[in-house]
Amino acid sequence: MSPASRTEPRWGRRVLLTLGALLLALVYGVSTASVESSLGPHEARYDVTTDGTVTIDLGPLGTLRIASPLPLTLGVRVTVQEIPASVTQLGQAKTLEALSGDLQSYLQFFSGPQATVQDVARALVLDAAVRTLLAFAGLVGAWWLVRLLVGRVRWQELHDRAEPHLRASFVATALVLVGALVLTSSEGGDKPIASHTASAVFDGTPLEGAEVTGRLGGVIDTYGSQVISQLRMNEEFYAKANTSLEAAWDVRQAKIDQRAEVRPAPAASSSGPSSGPSSEPSSGPSLGPSPESSLGPSPAPSGQATEGADQIDEEDLLTVVLISDLHCNVGMAPLISTLVKRSGADLVLDAGDTTLNGTSVEQYCVTTFARAIPKDVELVTSPGNHDSRETSKRYARAGATVLDGSVVSVDGLRVLGDRDPNETRVGAGGTALASKESADHEAARLARTACGDHDGVDLLLIHTPTVGDDTLARGCSPAQISGHLHRRYGPERTGRGVRYISSSTAGATLGQPTVGPLHGVAEMTVLRWDRTSRRFVDYQVVEVRPDTTASVSPRTRWPSVTVGPAVPGSPFGRTPV
Repeated sequence: MSPASRTEPRWGRRVLLTLGALLLALVYGVSTASVESSLGPHEARYDVTTDGTVTIDLGPLGTLRIASPLPLTLGVRVTVQEIPASVTQLGQAKTLEALSGDLQSYLQFFSGPQATVQDVARALVLDAAVRTLLAFAGLVGAWWLVRLLVGRVRWQELHDRAEPHLRASFVATALVLVGALVLTSSEGGDKPIASHTASAVFDGTPLEGAEVTGRLGGVIDTYGSQVISQLRMNEEFYAKANTSLEAAWDVRQAKIDQRAEVRPAPAASSSGPSSGPSSEPSSGPSLGPSPESSLGPSPAPSGQATEGADQIDEEDLLTVVLISDLHCNVGMAPLISTLVKRSGADLVLDAGDTTLNGTSVEQYCVTTFARAIPKDVELVTSPGNHDSRETSKRYARAGATVLDGSVVSVDGLRVLGDRDPNETRVGAGGTALASKESADHEAARLARTACGDHDGVDLLLIHTPTVGDDTLARGCSPAQISGHLHRRYGPERTGRGVRYISSSTAGATLGQPTVGPLHGVAEMTVLRWDRTSRRFVDYQVVEVRPDTTASVSPRTRWPSVTVGPAVPGSPFGRTPV
């Protein structure tokens, strides 16, 4: 027998053995995959099963079971971990009362469940892959350990005996695994469910026909109808609002395309966000004391509407959409997406407070917002006092660039920012420092960074406006964008720059809820930035109101400001102005 003929069977055996080991490892990895995530307002554990169903286990309350969308009879068991065992001691009325406080949280979750599903699916795939690799490594290690313990001579004897049956053994093993999988799933699918009912609450929803057990049936019948009713009302509201936004943008764009519109902009000393149906811009008041900040007044801008008036090279302009203080109102996600697409934006800036309390169960909020942004559009955020490192980490995984005190460049725009120095936790002691660094220290650090950057900083994006005071006072950034106050101020000259404070994109003033249909005017802003002059040119305010109407203001000139050029070796990086 030639060396080649001896090598071919040897390689064939190795391939079969490797495939067999991978198959065993894959079955183990997939069938045992498990992740910790969230389900609405609750922490939950997701375990892969082989019974072809998705089972939501609420402990003493019962279970909810629906057909699994996964292939190969795979299913998922969701164990909700925050239902206390003491609930078994409560009567149905008390149980319902105890759970009713989660109604608004469930409404948020069901307004954007795709984010949670996608996050869990990705995490399960990753966990299954890791378990598969570990299992394969274990099988390989066991193979070599047994070979070492048996000895070379004895191993060769066993090998010679098994070689004629190797192919048949591989096929038999595969059939056994497949058969065991099918048998297991069949047994699981045929298990009777005691006292199960199909609640009429789910009719017309993806959960139609779901089987419910135990006290959970009473909970769903009593409060499920409220959640479904609120959900449908929520969907109808934002669908109408989105249609209004599309129409308002198209009307404004038609005016821009058809004629030049040049007229004085309204004075900046008027009221905050308007609530009327006008499509004209409404600038916020001069900055004064507020519940969360104390900012001194600044000169009002003397801008003019610029639609078609200036000869601007459109190719040199970067279009930016600004959002802020979303506070987990995922109903606004489709509207954000619409504005980004309609405006042709290259960049979305999120000025912080994307979540309500920075908890892990709010990961679906940041994921929903991130996925509302088209893949070819950059998303940059400066976390607010209601965000946390955990939710910011989730935001980054979903595609956002989270500012961390260094300068990032997006299509030529150099942005500096950092997370808010404070953390606010509703119901957990209010506001406290997020770290050892105070707001004043962060302000000084950002100013040093901006002033020392030889390439120049074009924009300071920071959630709380006062944190940018030092940078603007030294003239080390020509512009600052913030949120936090839930009211719009500016744009107005502050120090040697221009500051613009966005109102809430969730449509809430301070202390108002941000779940469900809008309680106040939701605002977004479209800005244009000139790559040549490295200055903002103009801006448009977009308003969406509680009556589902929307308006888009004319393009209004951004106030001019002069900042000295960067000078290497200068203590602040720039010449005096």
